[in-house]
Amino acid sequence: MTDLDEAKEIIGRYINIQGGLLECLHALQHVFGYVPKETVDIMAEGFNISRAEVHGVISYYHDFKTAPGGRTIVRICQAESCQAMGSRQLTEQVKALLGLDVGENNDEYSLEAVYCFGNCALSPNIEINGKLYPRASKDNFEKLLKPEGQQ
Repeated sequence: MTDLDEAKEIIGRYINIQGGLLECLHALQHVFGYVPKETVDIMAEGFNISRAEVHGVISYYHDFKTAPGGRTIVRICQAESCQAMGSRQLTEQVKALLGLDVGENNDEYSLEAVYCFGNCALSPNIEINGKLYPRASKDNFEKLLKPEGQQ
């Protein structure tokens, strides 16, 4: 089964569910790590909506990606509480360390901005591959990126 065949099968599970587009997008993201652009036309036809509507939903929600990302996904909170506790400076340090701008990725890393993890009392917050780290700093961030045994 090709990736496109698998994507068509996933889309087929959701086209008869009212409001199924979001669930479909989540399923595609879960299986492929992103929403392949080849699936937009298939979803538009299946859900009987325009390509622009599918793109609108994908672009509205920051969790949906349209290209493969790095093996390690780094998300840094940019909301007010985290900003007050240094997240902007942390973001600049992480950008320099990874050699990426926010929204960019390479094979190893993806760097993303997030607007609140809901953990404001322990700002600034970062998330690495889905695990939240409170009171982040450049020093503890560098330690978190090192594989076990190299710390």
